[in-house]
Amino acid sequence: MTNITAGKTAFVFAGGGSFGAIQVGMLRALVDYGVEPDLVVGASVGALNCAYFAGNPTTKGVAQLEQIWCQLKRRDVFPVSFGRIAGLFSRAPSLVEASGLRQLIERHLSYRLLEQAAIPVHVMATEQLHGGSIRLSSGPAIDAILASCAIPAVYPAVLVGDHYLIDGAIASNTPIMAAVKLGASRLIVLPTGFACALTAPPASAIGNALHALNMLIAHQLVQDLELLAGKVAVLTVPPLCPLAVSPYDFSQSGDLIERAASSTRRWLDNDGLTQYRIPGALRPHVD
Repeated sequence: MTNITAGKTAFVFAGGGSFGAIQVGMLRALVDYGVEPDLVVGASVGALNCAYFAGNPTTKGVAQLEQIWCQLKRRDVFPVSFGRIAGLFSRAPSLVEASGLRQLIERHLSYRLLEQAAIPVHVMATEQLHGGSIRLSSGPAIDAILASCAIPAVYPAVLVGDHYLIDGAIASNTPIMAAVKLGASRLIVLPTGFACALTAPPASAIGNALHALNMLIAHQLVQDLELLAGKVAVLTVPPLCPLAVSPYDFSQSGDLIERAASSTRRWLDNDGLTQYRIPGALRPHVD
């Protein structure tokens, strides 16, 4: 790296469905190692994780987030019902109601307005009608997180102000550009990666959609990292590889957290914080 001076450090959280558990393991290792961000930015499930972390960016806060993930069930996040599915053939705008996810956030988030977080938190969403990327840095935290997590056709759009907002991963897959615009000169990216070792496609429609979205996120991240090479210090924590779990499967959270924590500790011990390479696991590959 050349001509890069020390400045604000941002943790940047990608989307990834149930692979959001991987970010919790990464956080555990980073915080234990003494790495502290000045701000956090997240999209999709990354918005959920970064918002919780911003409320208590400590070892204790990460442990609490880990406990939430380990108790999480698919029905808590995607409560699909036959009536809702049947409604898709009429005027239902989405497959899943957001009430379960809203209750989950309300139950555990320690603040109500984004500006009340312990460290600055920025949530990325997509304007549904025109496709623009929207950054939410103040106002109701729950609505911002729900908007960023609103996978098209799966969750309904969220009206925030005058904008209908959907999944932040659509317009800003891994929001590293937003972190740069916010003044961060050192970015630590927490990607979830994608299931590179599946032997067959996920069995469900939502699982297939999440798998495709995760690959899109990884591909866009690689493009953004290549674009910023030599301009901004971007350190990318290597995602798990091989990974043979559906991003719709929440039963493996504990294992994913432990694997990610161990993998990230090895990366840190091997001078990961001085290396600006793009992890091969983010590129198309065969395990």
